[in-house]
Amino acid sequence: MLRPVAVQLYSLREQAEKDFVAVLKKVADIGYKAVEPAGFWNLRPSEFKKIIADLGLEMYSSHSPWARPNNLGECMEIASILGLDKIVCGYGPEEFRDMDAIKRTAEQTSKMAEIVGKQGFTLFQHNHYWEFDRLDGRIKYDIYAELCPEVKFEIDSFWSTNFGAEDPVAMLKLFGDRVILLHMKDGSLKRTDDGLRIVNGIYDNKADLRPLGTGDLPIAELIAAAPATVGSVVVELDYCNTEMVKALEISYQFVTSSGLLAGNK
Repeated sequence: MLRPVAVQLYSLREQAEKDFVAVLKKVADIGYKAVEPAGFWNLRPSEFKKIIADLGLEMYSSHSPWARPNNLGECMEIASILGLDKIVCGYGPEEFRDMDAIKRTAEQTSKMAEIVGKQGFTLFQHNHYWEFDRLDGRIKYDIYAELCPEVKFEIDSFWSTNFGAEDPVAMLKLFGDRVILLHMKDGSLKRTDDGLRIVNGIYDNKADLRPLGTGDLPIAELIAAAPATVGSVVVELDYCNTEMVKALEISYQFVTSSGLLAGNK
């Protein structure tokens, strides 16, 4: 059975700022099976849940709120309202700067995983590219995973290449059945800007991002290699060289017409 294709609504943040409900309707119209929210744009979580249900959309995970040591109660409450059993966390490059930073981050995450785990929730982590730098020859995220055995992973396969330095299929296999979700974006795996910058609140090195199927990422091989624990594949384009709605339409057509993922159309 094909996995369902979802869209990370962060991709449509500019449109959501103007009319979030219209964004949800558009996503449903394209044919996506599910959404992964990143903010509710002044909708109550319960209202958001009803709107997507009425549109025939599912929700397997959320990026709202982002777990931190001081907001776990809020995270669990919102997850309960949304009907989710998963809570997300993630970190910036400083938290993976060196071994001491990695150890501190792993200790913090382990404590969060323990707290939410006692209430029946799974803590999962989303990556960017800096977790896939190497330290003394080892992938930093691999070191971290060893120190933090309870956390699960939502692997962003494009960022896991660290701009072409790593094989994304090998990186996916490295974390095995601890991977429960996949993020897919596409583009050139060559770094286009040596200077670290912040784009719309996220750290980036000006990757050339493109609709799925039009870049360098081996998407079919990644989906084939995904462990059985992966419940959904989430399309996310932080930004794109194509107008965003069009890019998401192209991405949807690519993964569904190729028989890689299941949509609603």
